[in-house]
Amino acid sequence: MKIRIAAYMIVFLGLMQSFIFTDPLAAQNDNVIDEVVWVVGGEPILKSEVESRLKDFLSDEVKIDGDPYCFIPEQLAIEKLYLDQAKLDSIEVTDQEVIERVENKINDDVRRIGSVERLEQYFGMTLEQIKEKWRPLARTMLIVGKVQENLVKNVNATPAEVRRYFNKLPADSIPFIPTQVEAQILIVEPKVSEAEIENVKSKLREFADRVNNGETAFSTLATLYSEDGSSRRGGELGFKGKGEFVPEFAEVAFNLTDPKRVSKIVKTEFGYHIIQLIEKRGDRINCRHILINPVPTNAEIGAALTRLDSISTAIKKNEISFEQAVMYFSTDKATRNNSGNMANSMEGAYSTSRFKLDELPPEVGKTVESLKVGELSKPFLMIDRASNKKVCAVVKLKNRIEGHVANTGEDFQELKSIVEMSKKDLILRKWISEKQKSTYVRINEKWRKCDFQYKGWVKE
Repeated sequence: MKIRIAAYMIVFLGLMQSFIFTDPLAAQNDNVIDEVVWVVGGEPILKSEVESRLKDFLSDEVKIDGDPYCFIPEQLAIEKLYLDQAKLDSIEVTDQEVIERVENKINDDVRRIGSVERLEQYFGMTLEQIKEKWRPLARTMLIVGKVQENLVKNVNATPAEVRRYFNKLPADSIPFIPTQVEAQILIVEPKVSEAEIENVKSKLREFADRVNNGETAFSTLATLYSEDGSSRRGGELGFKGKGEFVPEFAEVAFNLTDPKRVSKIVKTEFGYHIIQLIEKRGDRINCRHILINPVPTNAEIGAALTRLDSISTAIKKNEISFEQAVMYFSTDKATRNNSGNMANSMEGAYSTSRFKLDELPPEVGKTVESLKVGELSKPFLMIDRASNKKVCAVVKLKNRIEGHVANTGEDFQELKSIVEMSKKDLILRKWISEKQKSTYVRINEKWRKCDFQYKGWVKE
């Protein structure tokens, strides 16, 4: 279950703002506008904090196991154990990490609710106020995640452990693996006219002049015109090392010295950029950029599709193999260097050639679904995930693994991931139980009558 982090705040009256309670549960009701329901390591958990978390769960449609007024305070208490460990281990997160987590959260919410306007209406706040609300929550979530990663970083499952795990599973508990496919893709980017490229460069020169002359802030132009996701942050990319940028971008960005001046136009695989330095710290920089992509016309897209159709015909006539066609004609570096084979990088796990249909780009998944093994698709238009450009493609279905009950032969990696997750969960559970023993915990009498997941909270 994905736990959403809720903000909390103690509100004091008058001079009590500077008062520090040694035992918050002993505080008089006229000293604080809220009810302290738990104390963990000297840190209070407020009733308002529980209510705020409950609202977050309901808005995100998160399932709550049992009584929310038992489940939620326990989750908040567990977070406080992790936050205490973060202090001991000097674990911190950067502002940029927080910004990115908040942006991802906002984007998810907008996709779910339909629009920014509806999101603002739901919360009764402006978009900036919503982001401000989520920042402390995102910081807590990131810190907790880093502590957990640190605790389980050495976990690995051997083949013998995977086999033992599988052999002990009851028949009705063996995982079902949905239909998966392996596919090859040949991508051709439509050629764009020099006139359109010059039009893009002209816009960027105009923007650079406006910034250099002090007419408009770079961040304002980035917000309005940049086609990169960073536009929501005024084009700001956060502190990064040279190796985190494509070479053409890094070469220009790391040679900037004056934050008031804008770079020359830079061409990369993603399009055309102008860059403004914000700050340098050692071998890392923070900068802003504006990205604009030349847009192919319908005629140029049609020409690319026709070219792909001719290549497909040559492949079907065995005049050239699919792999050779990828090597000679593909404009996509990632798949061109891999014979067109698509790779599915599973977050935090492993890379595989297998995809569930909904893990593929939508246009590819829809096309592959109707293909037979070994069959080549007709050319189609799609949006490239990496560059966000319109590209033309043909796909070949290399293999289809129908949905089936898992076995150690075909599904070793999936089973290995399950075993490792189980081992990590056990380590974290043991850690929480041990941490409880050395942490001061006190629970308001009215909030104790619960069947807690961890039994060590109430100390008689």
